[in-house]
Amino acid sequence: MVFEQSLDQVAPDTAQAINQERERQEATLGMIASENHVSKAVLEAQGSVLTNKYAEGYPGNRYYGGCDHVDTIENQAIQRAKELFGAEHVNVQPHSGTQANMGVYFSVLNPGDRIFSLSLSHGGHLSHGHKVNFSGQLYDVEQYEVDPETGYIDYDDMARHADEFDPDIIVSGSSAYPREVEYDRIAKIAREIDAYHLADIAHVTGLIAADVHTSPVGHADFITGSTHKTIRAGRGGIIMCRDEYADDIDSAVFPGSQGGPLMHNIAGKAAGFGEAQTDSFVQYAEQVVSNAKALADVFNNQGLSLVSGGTDKHLLLVDLRDSHPDLTGKEAESALSDVGIIVNKNTVPGETRSPMVTSGIRVGTPSLTTRGFKEGEMEAVGELIVDVLNNPDGEAVCDRVASTVDNLCSEFPIYAGTPP
Repeated sequence: MVFEQSLDQVAPDTAQAINQERERQEATLGMIASENHVSKAVLEAQGSVLTNKYAEGYPGNRYYGGCDHVDTIENQAIQRAKELFGAEHVNVQPHSGTQANMGVYFSVLNPGDRIFSLSLSHGGHLSHGHKVNFSGQLYDVEQYEVDPETGYIDYDDMARHADEFDPDIIVSGSSAYPREVEYDRIAKIAREIDAYHLADIAHVTGLIAADVHTSPVGHADFITGSTHKTIRAGRGGIIMCRDEYADDIDSAVFPGSQGGPLMHNIAGKAAGFGEAQTDSFVQYAEQVVSNAKALADVFNNQGLSLVSGGTDKHLLLVDLRDSHPDLTGKEAESALSDVGIIVNKNTVPGETRSPMVTSGIRVGTPSLTTRGFKEGEMEAVGELIVDVLNNPDGEAVCDRVASTVDNLCSEFPIYAGTPP
């Protein structure tokens, strides 16, 4: 029976592609700030029989029978998230951080209402109101920017701009802003103009859970995040809020914007949130930040320009225009990929190139920290990155870097033993 056959037997080409991707991850240094490597426990949960179960609704109030065990799992994920973040209400059903943001918008906004958020080229996110995204198509959006001199958000200018625009909701958070967000100051701005405050913590969910990054809980009306980046749980999203918004949030997620939840992913969230309650996770989160700071020191010492001059968290944004004016972000990404260092091209404040070319690269430390890298290894990787940026076409340099990358990958395997 086909039902009893393995993937190798049913779809050998798909099995081959999966094996090749596993080999690629093992053989390269993943430094994309939004990526990480989950544990075997999370992989086990996400690859479980829960993928078979429909469970529209919420625990104790489903539209299908046979939900006793998935109710238990979803409640576990919810309870662990409440303990990690100190939130009153948690919804773990969003399929992604973007759909978590959608759930918040749908709960309190009407089409045409106003969103005030950080510009994409200054570190924001598509789902914060970019014109190509549903958020920019349904709502009236204005965006604040970082100070062009410092690379930091200018909160006084933000307050002035917010007062003029009079938004219905202010969105804080980012995908490429390397500094901590002052959630208390944004909350004050929102209160003064009678606006909601949504804190999108997609990138720093794990850092906040480990208490190594400022938390927006108690400052923001709504908090959204991804559950697969720094927190290393099942792939998806999460919404947290005060109890007074619970019913509106839950209705906006289901049936407002989603159908049945992905119970295998929720199980992955439950597993990952359990891991995030351990001392070893706190040590990992602290190391993520320490590694990013070590990397920033190398880049600064080697003459690279960093937006805001450094970092407070897990990522750095390198502006190539000063040090390498003829090298685009796309070219830098490609050159580094050729030697096994995986970063992503990224727009920078004042960007003049297209988002598909860019003038910068975004570099993150979560994945390498998960592999066991500490400051010494990060300093070595930083030097390798600079060598490639300085000599993107230098065959001897690139061969040497590629060999060093191979050695580092062998020394720090992701999944030792049987392939997951």
